[in-house]
Amino acid sequence: MTDVAFPRLSTLSTGLRCRCPRCGEGPLLTGYLTIRESCPACGLDYSFADPADGPAFFVMSLVGVIGMVALMAFDFMAHPPIWVHLVVTLPLLTLMCLATLRPFKGWMVSEQYVHKAAPPVWESIGKHGTGTGPRGRRET
Repeated sequence: MTDVAFPRLSTLSTGLRCRCPRCGEGPLLTGYLTIRESCPACGLDYSFADPADGPAFFVMSLVGVIGMVALMAFDFMAHPPIWVHLVVTLPLLTLMCLATLRPFKGWMVSEQYVHKAAPPVWESIGKHGTGTGPRGRRET
């Protein structure tokens, strides 16, 4: 079986379109945020992909800063009652979060693929509790 050489694609382009980071063709997600097991176009196994809470953190931070600036500007210029914020601003912030969460997740998976992310491997460099204690005294 011959291995096909895939060119390195832009992580931003494939991520924001939620496409496979290797071929750029196959869809990355099923449903709203569930990562597929593998790419239907090139067969890339997505088991390396674990963005965890990264997308949610970045979206909260970005939308929070932009949303608060917009909220304060709106509040200082128009002086609306609080119910206007509940009816307009809160749903707008929610929609901004939901609209950007999927592209951010795709981007983070693409970055993990390009940088060959893998789960951490822990190894011991010695036994704890053996050897000398404070000031070189032997522990008994």
